[in-house]
Amino acid sequence: MRSALPSTLSVYKGKAFIRFAKKARIADADLWKAAQLANDGLVDADMGGGVIKQRIARTGEGKSGGSRSIILFKKNRRAVYIYGFEKKDVANIDRRELEAFRDLAEVILGYSDAEMEQRVKDGALFHVEEPGEDDAE
Repeated sequence: MRSALPSTLSVYKGKAFIRFAKKARIADADLWKAAQLANDGLVDADMGGGVIKQRIARTGEGKSGGSRSIILFKKNRRAVYIYGFEKKDVANIDRRELEAFRDLAEVILGYSDAEMEQRVKDGALFHVEEPGEDDAE
């Protein structure tokens, strides 16, 4: 259920995730939708420490056969796609990877908006634009 107030969620993706998304044919519109679903409380797995796992349905396909993503997430604030995988290739992340993602979440989710914009300017992160602004990649 969508809230009556507009979301203030900012959505980003890292370089490694961009490579994965291109290979998996995942459009920014699909990323935006998955992040908004998480923001609405429809999270596939809350892994603690600001880390969630979310399935991504590709346009025209369902979620069950889709890709999985690790997102650094803070409700109504920020979603940062950092890792993606196909279920057929990787069953799940291991404990050490999860701890590394939690450590990274603590840093990135703690950044101010100005610090996030600097990461975008530096090319470390990229904005995922809301569909309708620029759906084509």
